[in-house]
Amino acid sequence: MRVERARAGTESRQPGKSQEPGQVQSLRRALSLLEHVAAAGEGLTVTEAARAAGLPISTAHRLLTTLESARYVRFEPGANLWQIGVQAFATGNAFTRTRDIVAIARPHLRRLMEETRETANLYIHDDGRAVCMAQVESRQMMRAIARPGGRTALHCSGAGKAILAYLDARSVERILTDHGQPPITHATLTDRAALEADLAAVRRRGWALDDEEHEIGLRCVAACVLDEHAEPAAALSISGPLARIDDARMAAMGALLAKAAAELSALYGKR
Repeated sequence: MRVERARAGTESRQPGKSQEPGQVQSLRRALSLLEHVAAAGEGLTVTEAARAAGLPISTAHRLLTTLESARYVRFEPGANLWQIGVQAFATGNAFTRTRDIVAIARPHLRRLMEETRETANLYIHDDGRAVCMAQVESRQMMRAIARPGGRTALHCSGAGKAILAYLDARSVERILTDHGQPPITHATLTDRAALEADLAAVRRRGWALDDEEHEIGLRCVAACVLDEHAEPAAALSISGPLARIDDARMAAMGALLAKAAAELSALYGKR
């Protein structure tokens, strides 16, 4: 019993593992085991699972057999491994069916607009184009507006470049081969090497910039929202006139967007 208390105490000091009032310790322990088994891929022995969750082996075994009875885990006798069960897949799959990126993003869009006083947008990727799914307009007299449902090229828009930066190389090659890099303004990146360098910069700093590349006099800063596979699910962007978005303000907006996109990615399923 003393060993279990000591281990539980160690567990409670780990980040995110503190015991809050009203929580059921055994449930938290079972969920911790489930997470470690899922993360292991091929599975864990009971000793490995216990060590990962910071539990006595007897406690881990009891919780695993309980999870097994509900089909959240299964035991593979030949390999002596505990693996994720079919019910865990069914439960997790329900999340992918019910998540709504627009609904999840709306509070972030509202907050971004309030913090910057510029128009905040949500885009998704569809067939080589960025599609505006939602928008919270700036209250300023002069403001940028993108019609929801409107489509724009990826190579010349902030949201598009934020998405391109996190697509796999084969997808990027296919998109640029199919759609090219036609000049929309004098500032559009029409050279493949220049665009690739820009996308590398997006990945380094965490946000993308459309610097009058889609429309003269407008700047757009954007950051990519990632799904559970670390693939682009959407992009958040802030757009406004060049007169209000100078270089210093642009960098501050980029930091805000990167933070908001990371929060939205976590809500959407990215670990």
